[in-house]
Amino acid sequence: MFTELNSILNTNPDSITPGEFILISDRQSDASFLIHHFLSFYLKARCKVCFLGLVQSFNHYHAVSQRLGVSLLQAKEKGQLVFLEGLSESLSVLIPQEDNAGSQAMDFLRDPAAGLKSLYEFVRSSLNSPDGAEDWGPPVLLVDDLSVLLSLGVSVGAVLDFSHYCRATVCSQLKGSMVMLTRCEGEEEEDEGDDEGSERLLKGLTHQCSLTLHVQGLPTGYCREIHGQVEVCWRRRPVAGQYTPKKLFQYKVHDKGASFFAPGTSSAVL
Repeated sequence: MFTELNSILNTNPDSITPGEFILISDRQSDASFLIHHFLSFYLKARCKVCFLGLVQSFNHYHAVSQRLGVSLLQAKEKGQLVFLEGLSESLSVLIPQEDNAGSQAMDFLRDPAAGLKSLYEFVRSSLNSPDGAEDWGPPVLLVDDLSVLLSLGVSVGAVLDFSHYCRATVCSQLKGSMVMLTRCEGEEEEDEGDDEGSERLLKGLTHQCSLTLHVQGLPTGYCREIHGQVEVCWRRRPVAGQYTPKKLFQYKVHDKGASFFAPGTSSAVL
């Protein structure tokens, strides 16, 4: 886990805010290190985790998690982690094999216009049913990354409907949390307005979430000592206390974590 990020977000595995929808996004950068952080964070917090890994294999996530002090294999064996490997599941749908029927979660590949009902049912059944003798904490849904569904022919509206129903089930009904990553292609578009692209998806998800973490490169270009910057934006105001809607932090990713620090003398972005 990244202890500095936990301090920035004022959270720790012993004190999790229920009902959180954390949206991670990146532009011309790589925010996957945050997915690895939240995966290890919630597993160490003994939460029941459903992880939709749409871009990497299980072995990839397992290798990174081991460096962060978590074994995904053990979590799966205990029933704490339900992992959907999107790569292999997609192949089982597109190239069916008699000895490998696969799950129905990726059935939308046969007919993208049908929407993501089967994928939602996979999430709901994974988190809504007890698994094993362990008494796990609040359920958590992680998705890496949601924008992949667009390249598979799913419409932006269907992806937003999927996130909406997941939020209603996981965050509202089950009092759990969601973490989703989505990627934006190229430079930010102000006037182009790609209604069926990643920009529209990002805007729609931003309206649904409670916290956004946007990763981007440094405006000054490449730097060996600093890998990029993260804009942290709280979408909902706390009931009491001081509140800064946005903060900007620079970061550097290490082999077993990341360093976060504010540029200059102030981290607030007004």
